[in-house]
Amino acid sequence: MKDSIELRVVDIENMRDLKSVKKAAQLLQKLVSNGAAIGWVDPPSTEEVADLLLELAIASENSNACLIAALVGQDLAGIGYWRRYNRPTHYPHADIEKLAIDPRFQGRGLGRQLMNQLISTAVKAGIEVLTIDFRGDNERAAKLYKSLGFTEYGRLPRFVAVGTDRYDKMFYALDLR
Repeated sequence: MKDSIELRVVDIENMRDLKSVKKAAQLLQKLVSNGAAIGWVDPPSTEEVADLLLELAIASENSNACLIAALVGQDLAGIGYWRRYNRPTHYPHADIEKLAIDPRFQGRGLGRQLMNQLISTAVKAGIEVLTIDFRGDNERAAKLYKSLGFTEYGRLPRFVAVGTDRYDKMFYALDLR
């Protein structure tokens, strides 16, 4: 029998668990080392990940962000988060900044479950438009986001630089109004 997936909103209280921070850092480091397009060229340090997670947990107290961890048994299988835009004229909107799934748990619908939970928490927080951007060669991501109702609103050709390689940067949005 497969372990069930538990989605947990991360707040200040459960951020105190240092093992969780270390697991998140290890997950992101592994994904980046294997070439995942999640915003880092080099794997982030544990301290960088800890600072990011703490910043998100604090921002979540005022509905300015939401960090969700996906657990399968004792394993951290994935994380995702959205954050409100800071600019006053953009404040009603938020961006999904990361969706990261451990390769061992890919293909089980975990990305879809995390995205649905992120969308649900955004609706509860009063977010009007949820945006996401990703590397243009990530066809699985494009298919998932489109299936959830996101629409493409832009593309920057050859914008993402990874060494000498260049990729399009895709911009999608979901209107929650």
